[in-house]
Parts: sequence; structure tokens; C-alpha cells
Amino acid sequence: MGHIVAARALMGISLGFHIIYSTIGIGLPLLLMIAEWQSLRTGIELYHQLARSWIRPAGVLFAIGAVSGTILSFELGFLWPRFMSFSGPVIGLAFSMEGFAFFTEAIFLALYIYGSQRLSRGMLFFCTIPLTIASAASAAFVISANAWMNTPAGFTLSNGGLSDVHPLRAFANPAWAHEAVHGTLAAYVATGFAMAGVSAAALLRGRNRGANRLALTISLAVASVCLPLMLISGDWAATTLAVQQKPKLAAMEALFATARGAPLVIAGWPDPASGKVLYGIEIPKLLSFLAHRDLDAVVEGLDAFPPGTAPDPRLVHPFFDLMVGSAFIMIGAAAWFWWLRWRRREAAQEKWLLRALLFASPFGMIALESGWLVTEFGRQPWIARGHMRVAEGVTTQTGIGLVLLTFLCVYLALTAGLLWLLLRPAAAGNGMETASEARHVDP
Repeated sequence: MGHIVAARALMGISLGFHIIYSTIGIGLPLLLMIAEWQSLRTGIELYHQLARSWIRPAGVLFAIGAVSGTILSFELGFLWPRFMSFSGPVIGLAFSMEGFAFFTEAIFLALYIYGSQRLSRGMLFFCTIPLTIASAASAAFVISANAWMNTPAGFTLSNGGLSDVHPLRAFANPAWAHEAVHGTLAAYVATGFAMAGVSAAALLRGRNRGANRLALTISLAVASVCLPLMLISGDWAATTLAVQQKPKLAAMEALFATARGAPLVIAGWPDPASGKVLYGIEIPKLLSFLAHRDLDAVVEGLDAFPPGTAPDPRLVHPFFDLMVGSAFIMIGAAAWFWWLRWRRREAAQEKWLLRALLFASPFGMIALESGWLVTEFGRQPWIARGHMRVAEGVTTQTGIGLVLLTFLCVYLALTAGLLWLLLRPAAAGNGMETASEARHVDP
């Protein structure tokens, strides 16, 4: 395995696992805040007990996310020293601001965990507000650095080095706004469906029905509100890509040739040899409309860019389709749940619905991971688009393959332990529900 492939694989695996940890770490505080607010609003104790049952996995995720994030910071210096030397002065602000958000999150998470016997319910609810805001801000700050790699800004290149550096312009680079909004919403959707899947599995086993009905409703409410917003932000991102990152859009849609009235191709396998998408479903002119709001607009294909400067559609297009397809699977499951609620039927008693929710539960993470792969593969061969290629930023050290194998085993063990901790509270039937509470809860 070449050192470039090994370095990319190690960084990719580390980020892939870290995204899972950090995503639930972003979404769970919002669920905590809603449960505590409902406890104060309704006076139903079960909401508070539900929030307390979520705090252990939230704390564990915070710790694991901190460790995996620290590993990533070392990997940036170890695997990509030339890139960090080049980009450090401009993206350092984003990482510094993420540090402040991280410590804010740590402070209020500790207050919420250890203050249960000393703080009032109102103060416990107050602790969840900065906790939720700080976790979302942490994501937005980190995404700024990734967005800068896609649309570098805030500096002038002079004699191969940076000059006239403006960190705030680099932070608020052209891709940051839509990436931050879309990524944060995706984290809420992914967490909502993951937790709904945990509750659905427990309900199918007949465990702790009152608490899990509440957990299912709160989780799906968050996911259902954020799903349409995520689709809107995705459309915003696509129209921005049509102006700022045209090669990435062409690879996402597997558009080999520049076309007026370009079609949208769903699924299929891009074939560079023939310049066609095999077995795809083609919708005439829809890509032009989605990208430019004009059915006859010109959309640049991969042929519009010099060879070796555009991404490979065989890597980008399938993951883009998987991301979009995952969103519609979740929409279908959520729509079924709320339709039953509208019909005043007890959704928690519909076994086929619970099975559907259990099936749909991992697709939030699948969509989020796929979107990240689209972003990364869609930037290739650049590590800082238009300024530095991946091969120019990577380390020259060898022996990365052994480190890759070691960290893969570590991350698999961490993820197995995390799944055990997430599934255990819902399956344990740990006495959160009392008969009187169950009679007064109508989720």
C-alpha cells in the first residue's frame, strides 16, 4: 500500500468513526433539552427520568469524541505536515473557536450530570441550553476548516507562501454557511433516527413501554422537523456548488459532457470509457433546473475541466445517490409514524411500523457518512482546491499501514462498546415508568 493511499485511508477511517461519535454528541443534547423542557411544562416526572437515562451515553460520547478528536489533531500533523504548514495560519482560528465551544460544552455537561441532587429542575433545564448551543457551534467551527479546503479564501499566495492573511474571511469562506447548516441538521436527523431505532427495538421486545414511547416520539419529532430543513439546505448547497465547485457537481451527477438542459441521472454506474451512466434513470432537464432554476441552463460537465483536475464520478455519484436515497427512506418511515398519530392510533403498538423505524434508524448515519464522502471525494485531487494537491500535502513517512490496522481495531472496539451502552438503557427496563406516570403520559 502506497503511503498516500495509507495516509488517506487512516485519516478517512478516523474521521468516519469520529463523525459517528460527534454526531450523536451533537444531537443528544437537543433531545435532553426537549425532555427537560417537557418535564417543566407538563410536570410529568417521566420526561425528566428519560433525560437522565440519556445522560450516560451523552457523557460517554463526549469522552469518546474528545479522544477521537485528539487523535485526529495528531494525525493532521503526522500525516499531512506540508498541508498544515500551508494552511495553519488561516484555518487555525476555526480550531481555536472549536476549543472554546468544546470547553463550554464540557462545563455544562458536568453541571447537568453532577448537579442533579443540588440544582433545581429549572437550572438543570438551563444547563441543557448552552450545552445544545455549544455542541452545534463546535460542529459549525470544525466544518469551517473543511469548507475552507473546498473554497480557500482569506489569503494571498505570494512566492509559494501565504501573505495578507485574513482569518475571519477564511473562517467565513464561501462554502461554510451551507455546509455548516446542512451538516448540523443532518446530525440532528441522524441522532433522532438512531435513538428512535433504539426505542423501537425496545418496544418490539415489550420493554419499558411508557419511557420508550416518549423517547420514540421526541426523537422522531426532532428528526421530522429537521428532515425537510435538511432537504432545503441540500438544495441550497447544490445551487452553490453549481457556481463555486463545478467539477464536484459534475461528478455528483455523473455529467460527463457539458449540456444545455442537462438531465438528472438517478442511480446507475458512471463509465468514463463511454462517457455514459450505465443503468441510470434519466430525467430530462431536471439538473439544469435544480442547479440554475432554468430548464435550459448550461451545466458544465467533466469535459469542461483539464484532465487530472476533476474528481472521479465512480467514487462521488454512488455516494451522492446513497445520501439522497437514505433521506427518502427516513421520510417514508417518519410519515408513516405521524400518519398513524394523526389517525389517533397507537403507533407504538404497530409492529410493522416499529420494524420499519428499526430498519430506517441507521440511514441517518449512512446519509451523513455518504455526504461526507461526497464532499471529500468530490474535492479530489486537491487537498486545498486550486492551491495544493493531496500528493503535495501528504507525509513522506512509510509504515503507515501498521498504524492503520491498529487504529481500525481500536475504533471497532470503541464503537462496539458505544452500541452496548446505547442499547442497554432502552432494553433494561430500568424502572423509569410507574403505573401512575404511564396513565398520565400521552406521547
